[in-house]
Amino acid sequence: IPGLEAKDVDVQVTAEAVAIKGERRQEVKTEEKGMTRSEFRYGAFQRIISLPVRVQNDQVKAEYKDGILHLHLPKAEAEKNKVVKVNIG
Repeated sequence: IPGLEAKDVDVQVTAEAVAIKGERRQEVKTEEKGMTRSEFRYGAFQRIISLPVRVQNDQVKAEYKDGILHLHLPKAEAEKNKVVKVNIG
């Protein structure tokens, strides 16, 4: 996510998806021939990515460096088939 700092990025993880959102704030100043021009660009973004397997969302680790977001999403253990005794009556 080039151009953003880590504090401008919000990452939320559920067992089945990752949501990444943030807002770009960019200011460009140009000075020429005694005139200064400032341009401001703002824009919010959001991306939700469905995961192919369930993850342990309480064990997620994130690193953001040089505009690249790395997420470590440990896979959740498969739930075992649970057998329940049902009383008839």
